[in-house]
Amino acid sequence: MISSKREMLRIFFSSSVSKLGVALLIILLAFSIYALVAFPPDYGKLVWNNPKAWENYPKSAPPSWVNFFTQSKLFEHKILETHEPVVFKSPDGTIKKLYYFDLDYDAGEFPKFFSMLMKDVRYWKSPPIITLKLMRPDGKTVELTSFIVSSPREGEKPPYSRYEKEPFILKIDSDVNVWRSVSSFLKESYGLSFSPSEIGKDPERFIFGSPIGSNFSSPLKGKYRFEVSVTTYDERDSVGDILLILGGSVYGLLGTDVIGRDIAIGVLLGFPTSLFIGIITSVIVTLIGCLLGIIGGYFGGKIDEVTQRVSDIVYNLPLLPLTIFLIFLMGSSIWNIVLLLIVFGWPGLTIVTRSIVLQLREAQYIEAAKSFGSSPWRIIFKHMLPQVMPFIVAQMIFYVPTFILLEAALSFLGLGDPSLPTWGQMLELGFRNGAIYLGLWWWIIPPGVMIVLTAFTFVLIALGMEPVVNPRLRTG
Repeated sequence: MISSKREMLRIFFSSSVSKLGVALLIILLAFSIYALVAFPPDYGKLVWNNPKAWENYPKSAPPSWVNFFTQSKLFEHKILETHEPVVFKSPDGTIKKLYYFDLDYDAGEFPKFFSMLMKDVRYWKSPPIITLKLMRPDGKTVELTSFIVSSPREGEKPPYSRYEKEPFILKIDSDVNVWRSVSSFLKESYGLSFSPSEIGKDPERFIFGSPIGSNFSSPLKGKYRFEVSVTTYDERDSVGDILLILGGSVYGLLGTDVIGRDIAIGVLLGFPTSLFIGIITSVIVTLIGCLLGIIGGYFGGKIDEVTQRVSDIVYNLPLLPLTIFLIFLMGSSIWNIVLLLIVFGWPGLTIVTRSIVLQLREAQYIEAAKSFGSSPWRIIFKHMLPQVMPFIVAQMIFYVPTFILLEAALSFLGLGDPSLPTWGQMLELGFRNGAIYLGLWWWIIPPGVMIVLTAFTFVLIALGMEPVVNPRLRTG
């Protein structure tokens, strides 16, 4: 019998299995806390499940680190952000703001697409003029495009606000003006004749290509500089963010899915959801199951009879099919999932706890406590519960991976909460979109590994609790 909590902890941490499990749990909790702090609560609904939020990201792109295993380096997706502009004021009152973006190009392929994104433009008099130039590594400069922000509407009063809610996206590679500009640039700089329609078939090849052999078959490597010029007519005019987006073949730590979502973000967001469902459900199920088992086992009679009959009925119900049916009726909410897992999860622990209490009830120290006039509740909490507690804690820990896997199974079947990204949902979306057949392994492996690793963590902790619960397993 363990005499104190300190002794229980000493026995638990004497095992290397326990130490590994606790170390992994700390890592999982750290990632969960970071996800909760770094992302707003409505991120899943407003961003993760919003295809428009990911339209500037590459689709089905593998992780960037695959470049370590390729002969020719793939182009990594780039999002170039603005810094403080260089400002020039003219005597006529116009103000020119120059934004510079630098790119060190060393890939063996061309970008997949090229876009410019602009947010929150405000002006007081005339609309600003936007010009985009590119300075290539060979010293040549090409003015890709120029346009004017939309004019004031009838009845609109200054300041005139544009692109405040929805950013303005200019697809450089599909802009006819860009095709014409590049066509003129090639004629003037290299004496090469390509019609705008020819350039429009693959604009990136001509914008970033080397003119060697007149075929532009390989990219021109080196340092590129983009210049975005914003000409305004009032000192109060302002521009929010300007982004240049160069679509790549690889992206980030874990790649993207078919709509461009960053899989690393999805995996990170799955940490708090999975741990919340596993831990909260396990704690509540353990409390209910153990409380009913202790009460039924100690008091006996009708209380025990009712508890056992209800436990037997619920315990023998098919959990997964019934849960699927009820979630289909009630709705795919995380609270409905937790509620149903609790409703059907407690009977097994009640039955086992009752059998332990039946043995403890006949112990001599329990009889002695009764003879001294101790109340039933004092006997339960003072004498029985400390003896059952190690078993309760071990079962609570062991239940966590069970409920995590159940939630993953429900999400894989399309019954998870759509507002919360989970690992099971990522697997379900991957299988539904043919990730295995298309070879998108980076979409399937990370969430699958995290489900297994999280379950394995709590299995290790549960194994470490076995010597605490069972004295015969202690080595010293």
